[in-house]
Amino acid sequence: MVWEVTRTVRVRLDVPDDRKSDLHATNKKFQYCANRTSEWAWRYPDEDCITSKNKAEAAIYDDLREETDYLHANLVQKAIKRATDDIGNCVDRLAEGENTSQPEYDTFSIVYDKRAATYYREKVSLATVNGRVECDYILPDNPEGTPHGQYLLNDDYSFSTSTVHYDSEGDEFYLHAAMEQEVDASRPEKAQDSRVLGVDCNVDDHIATTSTGAFIGNADYLNHQRREFEKRRASLQQTGTRSAHLTYQRIGDRFGRWSEDYLHQCSKQLVAEAKRHGCTHIAFENLERIRERISDGAKFQQWAFRELQEQTANKAELAGIVVETVEPSYTSQQCSKCGCTLEENRDGQQFVCLDCSYSVNADYNAAKNVARKLALKLQRGQKSPAGGAFCQYALKSGIMTVSATEVASDTPVSAERESTDKPTPSAVGR
Repeated sequence: MVWEVTRTVRVRLDVPDDRKSDLHATNKKFQYCANRTSEWAWRYPDEDCITSKNKAEAAIYDDLREETDYLHANLVQKAIKRATDDIGNCVDRLAEGENTSQPEYDTFSIVYDKRAATYYREKVSLATVNGRVECDYILPDNPEGTPHGQYLLNDDYSFSTSTVHYDSEGDEFYLHAAMEQEVDASRPEKAQDSRVLGVDCNVDDHIATTSTGAFIGNADYLNHQRREFEKRRASLQQTGTRSAHLTYQRIGDRFGRWSEDYLHQCSKQLVAEAKRHGCTHIAFENLERIRERISDGAKFQQWAFRELQEQTANKAELAGIVVETVEPSYTSQQCSKCGCTLEENRDGQQFVCLDCSYSVNADYNAAKNVARKLALKLQRGQKSPAGGAFCQYALKSGIMTVSATEVASDTPVSAERESTDKPTPSAVGR
C-alpha cells in the first residue's frame, strides 16, 4: 500500500523591501474573504451552519472576487475552504457539547497551493495583488540534519499546499512549507492483518513500557532535570544582577530543547520495538484524562506524554506503522491474564491479581491491556466480526490473538501464548 507522509518545514523568506507591502495587502484581502465566508456560513443557533466549500463557492465566490478587486482566484478559493473547514470543526465541537463561536480571522496567514505559488528548492514565487513576488529561502549554513535538509532540500519530498506567515516583531516573513513523500509500506487493510504494540506511559520510573516487555527512558531522570533547571532559573531571577540576567537569557529554554531530544530518543526506541516485532499499530492511552494520574508538574507531564506520542507518530508513519489511542480506564487495575478488575490488584510497581494470582510488573500489565484495547477496537471495525477474523498484539514472547468471539464478551482470551518469564525493568532504556 502507498500513502503520503507530510512534514512541515518553517523557512524564513528573503522578501524584497519594495514587495513587502504587496504581501500585506494580499493577506488583508485573503482574511477579508475568510471572514466574509465565515459570516455567511455561520447560522448557529437558528439554522444549520454551512460546512460545504462547494456550496459556499457557488453562493459567494463571484462576489468575493469582485469585492477584492479580483484577488487571485485560487486564493479566494483557499480562503473559502479555510472558513468552511473551521466551521466544520466548530460544528463537531457543538455536537460534543463544547462551547465555541464563529471563526474570525485577523492574523497574517495566507494559504498557497501550486496554482498560486511556484515552489523551488531555493526559492518560492508567490501570487500577490500586484503580480508575482520571488522570495529566496534563508537557510542554515549547514542544513544537514535540520528539517530544511531532511525535507525542504530532499528530492524525495515534493511541495504541497503551504502557508505564508508574518512575524511583526522581527519584520520577517516565513513559509510553512508542507513537504510530501509517498511511502510504500504494508499498512493493513483488514483487522486480521494487524498486530499491535501497546505502550503505557508513566510519570515516574520508566517513561514508557511496552506490551513486549521493553522499558524505555527514565521519567525520574527527566523530572529531576526539569526541577534542577527550574531551580536554576528561579535562583538567577532572584539574584537580580545584570550578569544573572544575561545568564538567564542565554540558557533560555535549554531544558525544553534537551527534553525534546531525550523524548526523540525514546520515540525512536518505541518505533524500533514495533518494527522488531512486526507490529502494524502502536497503541497509546488517550491523553484527555491523563490529568487524573499526575501530580508532579502536571503541565510538564502532559506535555511530555503528548510530545512522546507525536514524535512516535511521526517516525512510525515513515515506517508504515499506525499510531492510535484507546480509553485509559482500568488499564492499570485490570489483570491482563484473566480480566479481573480491582484497584487492589496494583501495589506500586507490582501487579498481583487477587483472582488468579498473576504477578507481573504493573506497567507491563497495563501496556498489555492498552494493546488489547486497540486490538478489540480494530476487530469491532470489521464488517462481519463473526466471520472468524482476528487481531493480534505483541507480547514479550509470542502474541495474543483476539478472536471474533471475544468482541462480544470483551474478556481476555484464556490461552495466552506467552512465555512464563516475566519482564523486569532491569535498567533497559535507562
